[in-house]
Amino acid sequence: MTGTPAAALRLLHAGDHVAIALRDIAAGEQLAVDGQDLNVATDVPRGHKVAVLARANGEPVEKYGHVIGTATAPIAPGDHVHSHNLTFSAHAATSAAQAGSTGSWTPPELPERRTFLGIRREDGRVATRNHIAIVASVNCSATVVKAIADRVERAGILPDTVDGVLPLAHDLGCGMAPSGEGMDILRRTILGYADHPNVGGVLAIGLGCEVNQMEQLFAEFETGPHRPARDLPLVRMTIQDSGGTRATIAKGIEAIEAMLPRVADVRREEVPVSELVLGLNCGGSDGWSGITANPALGHASDLIVAQGGTSVLAETPEIYGAEDLLVERATDPRVAQDLLDVIAWWEKYTESTGASMDNNPSPGNKEGGITTILEKSLGAVAKGGHAPLAAVYRYAEKIDTRGFGFMDTPGYDPVSVTGLVAGGANLVCFTTGRGSALGSRPAPTLKVATNSDLYRRMGDDMDIDAGEMVEHDVSIEEKGLEIYHALLDLASGTQSASEELGYGLEEFIPWHIGAVM
Repeated sequence: MTGTPAAALRLLHAGDHVAIALRDIAAGEQLAVDGQDLNVATDVPRGHKVAVLARANGEPVEKYGHVIGTATAPIAPGDHVHSHNLTFSAHAATSAAQAGSTGSWTPPELPERRTFLGIRREDGRVATRNHIAIVASVNCSATVVKAIADRVERAGILPDTVDGVLPLAHDLGCGMAPSGEGMDILRRTILGYADHPNVGGVLAIGLGCEVNQMEQLFAEFETGPHRPARDLPLVRMTIQDSGGTRATIAKGIEAIEAMLPRVADVRREEVPVSELVLGLNCGGSDGWSGITANPALGHASDLIVAQGGTSVLAETPEIYGAEDLLVERATDPRVAQDLLDVIAWWEKYTESTGASMDNNPSPGNKEGGITTILEKSLGAVAKGGHAPLAAVYRYAEKIDTRGFGFMDTPGYDPVSVTGLVAGGANLVCFTTGRGSALGSRPAPTLKVATNSDLYRRMGDDMDIDAGEMVEHDVSIEEKGLEIYHALLDLASGTQSASEELGYGLEEFIPWHIGAVM
């Protein structure tokens, strides 16, 4: 890679009170930023913040042109700014009336490559993979579901056109209220996977006496929003009615063998980028996330949306404090209000449990240079690019509006990605600075490292090195285009690093809301 080595500090927005350390800085170094010389007072790890303007105790501190917290002690130019002198603070309320206030969006210049090799389903949707899903209605059938998948995979009977047998085991389905938000989410998630375009056949297994009864679950499959518009092979059975564990495993294997010819009868064909539904997620963020991988992914997202495709941002706790940036991009006040209602729910939810929205930054986030949730959110929102916000979805709700959208999910990575895939994302792109170990099926995940050190240390887990944006001055547009092409390759059948490592089998984790009874 060619280019001029980057400076030691980077100011992200004119008037910011802090700059980002692009490398480890030693105490006493003399550095220049924004036309001024700084004497760095203490050692500052890369990704952390250095003050460029003085702040008094109690004054707000800005990064990205937004408030990220309040000073808890006097801060002088050259000081290291982190948890010892910066704390979370309230942020200004946002109104739905601000929808559309950023004006019209200018789409980016499109690349020549505008197609990928996908699998066109009978209902018109396009798949990027072709799996058989074995669905557990309850935790009690999880062992059987996993046993069937393992034995079919080891038998070597899957044709090349079938990417695998996916056991969708979880820890819910009983010991919970038979109706209400918790059960709605669980059923919506299960049915979203069963009806996913990347699933060519379904085997559903229950115990028989669970709260999440098979008949009620699949009654919604026949009448609800996830009702298949295609002739999807579907077999249902319960352990109690099938004669026990061994008998159910044997019957399950027979059912999969019977549906294999239909599931395998697919071929890839050239389809437009407009058929992509991209889930945007991040985890193990660091101080570089908001200046490398996230904005680069945002550019890739814009390239897809500009061609009529769909991308969906998630992780509500990780947009907190930056929701105004999305509200201003909303296509109308109704969409903006949907987002603000989601934010209000989370504020009430965390308060009721004695938690704070600022509990979100993990120890790893803070070690990487992120101090408050406000700071983390401003970097996380960059994954969504600049396209207008066209829709807001509940967790695992069917993604049915083209363009850029937002889904209400927790910030916990596997739970968030589970919701996006249940909604219909046929690809996921995941950025990480600390090195999150995650992958997803049946929709594959592309992993982007925010810094080159991570990419070198965990090369087997990463697909893209966004650290080159700092180390070699690679532009947002250039790295975004690299991500875009990698996503099209992935959609066409190329395996991601996480797929090759076998991730995606243990990462099906529906969001659990409600009492365990």
